[in-house]
Amino acid sequence: MDDLPPRLSRLTFHGPLSDARADAMVRRLATPRPARVLDIGCGWGELMLRVLAAVPGATGVGVDLNGEDLARGRANAVARGLGERVEFVAESAVGTVRGPADLVLCLGASHALTEDGAGLPDALRALRRLVADGGRVLLGEGFWQRTPTADELSRMWPGASPTDHPSLPALLDLAVSTGFRPEWTETAGPDEWDAFESAYQADTEVWLAHHPTHPLAPQTRDRLDTHRAQWMAYRGVLGLAYLTLVPLSGQIPD
Repeated sequence: MDDLPPRLSRLTFHGPLSDARADAMVRRLATPRPARVLDIGCGWGELMLRVLAAVPGATGVGVDLNGEDLARGRANAVARGLGERVEFVAESAVGTVRGPADLVLCLGASHALTEDGAGLPDALRALRRLVADGGRVLLGEGFWQRTPTADELSRMWPGASPTDHPSLPALLDLAVSTGFRPEWTETAGPDEWDAFESAYQADTEVWLAHHPTHPLAPQTRDRLDTHRAQWMAYRGVLGLAYLTLVPLSGQIPD
């Protein structure tokens, strides 16, 4: 097992998020003193753990289906003295009844809230049902920085379409139409994207360079090369917005 490719060990967050931006987010999200935090598609729940550390007594639940990520989150929680205040659970977020929470985190995971990725409007309505009045949702969501060309789309993920993501104005309008007001709008910068995508593959690239004849080398090489080509196609085209959303009190969508 020691000679297998490592997985995501250089990533602090599973997304284009710098420590500086995360620190500012935590300060803002901790100000209302949320008592209960829910993290949808949590992975290892790094931002949730930082919020819990900033709000003594707060508790958190992270929901994800990846057992390896959940185990990493549990180990990190114990190491930081947060093990008794957070739970990492392996279950689907579709139809989850783990709300309402005072703070709901959903970073790059809105698809986890609906069957077959039914769509962002349904995911936003689900988030509104999961957040308590007076609470906050932090939504990390993709948007097109500009309309991608047909050539760019052909080199992205399989079946990539202009309808896969809205523009940033359309994303904000959609959040408003589903029961929120945007308290804070920010977007990942180019340096955050490059750091994320590089760290996403870095350890495995080094492993491949050191193990070019390993039985897993061919498939690992194909996976790395495919992902890098996709990244180069959406680099500067796909953005990620971080929206801090305040729910409209008393207005729960059907």
